[in-house]
Amino acid sequence: MSANVTTQKKTYNVAVVGATGAVGLEMVRMLEDRKFPIKTLKPFASERSHNKKIIFQGQERPVLVLRPELIKDIDIAIFSAGATVSKQYAPLFSQQGIFVVDNSSAWRMEPEIPLVVPEVNPHVLSRDKKIIANPNCSTIQMVVALKPIQDAVGISVIRVATYQSVSGAGGKGIQDLEDQSKAWAEGKKIPISQKNPHQIAFNLIPQIDIFTDNGYTKEEMKMVNETQKIMEATDINISATCVRVPVFRSHSEAVWIETKKNITPEKVKALLASAPGVCLMDEPEKGIYPMPLKAEGQQITFVGRVRKDLASPNGIIFWVVSDNLLKGAALNAVQIAELLVEKKLI
Repeated sequence: MSANVTTQKKTYNVAVVGATGAVGLEMVRMLEDRKFPIKTLKPFASERSHNKKIIFQGQERPVLVLRPELIKDIDIAIFSAGATVSKQYAPLFSQQGIFVVDNSSAWRMEPEIPLVVPEVNPHVLSRDKKIIANPNCSTIQMVVALKPIQDAVGISVIRVATYQSVSGAGGKGIQDLEDQSKAWAEGKKIPISQKNPHQIAFNLIPQIDIFTDNGYTKEEMKMVNETQKIMEATDINISATCVRVPVFRSHSEAVWIETKKNITPEKVKALLASAPGVCLMDEPEKGIYPMPLKAEGQQITFVGRVRKDLASPNGIIFWVVSDNLLKGAALNAVQIAELLVEKKLI
């Protein structure tokens, strides 16, 4: 090849479905910030977003109302529009050979649909599986931290308590906390919640999603079932309690594990310090440990407070914090798209 001839980098036509929502906007931002090789961006949304525009690469892009006849000239579609829309439209995209990365719960537990966290199970992606599920936000950050430990010594038991921010409930969840906090500060009557079953300001709610017959919520069972699928380990016993807390952004988790082989906290820290997607923040004597405010806007999962579980011979406890709108949703989806390009599946 002549020295004067440059190799053109392949670019892709990308659709973002649900582009005007909180996660959809973050997806658009992640595509830009991470310099995904985009030829054209097509932002889609519902009728409610008719005539709206979004900003991408410094330019206004008109938002298209999602219709079947507009599904053309697209290489990859990233969905964050809810399970109903995903169930209806993801197959229409995939039937045209378009890869779909879906952020809803619609496809996660379908046996033939890959459920992917790039740092954990990138090998499950393939050219013939066009629909790819993005896991639940609370599951993603936990398995990123668990992966190096599982590889080193195996895990038999996981117990987790989550402290999930209101942004996990969408825009109405954020509005709840804003409105209720303002009313409390002004000595006014606390407004009725739009999204939460109880007042969230200055309160904790031990319920995220509806309760199932076994007494666990759907959010808790997502963590159980999705973790086993992603880690390809149905033999891991998992129990979860998911709590909504009055924090605007970033989820936190206290995780107790029992390992198959004994491992010291020092070894766990060393594993985490070198794990992809993880930042070890563990100097508690200096007040250095993960917190939601520190994680907000960061494209990484923070782990700290690693210590021996005094109640279990093979037990380890640690604390995990990550931005639920980024690694818990938008960033993970874009990383999956990046993997498709890297593996030359698209």
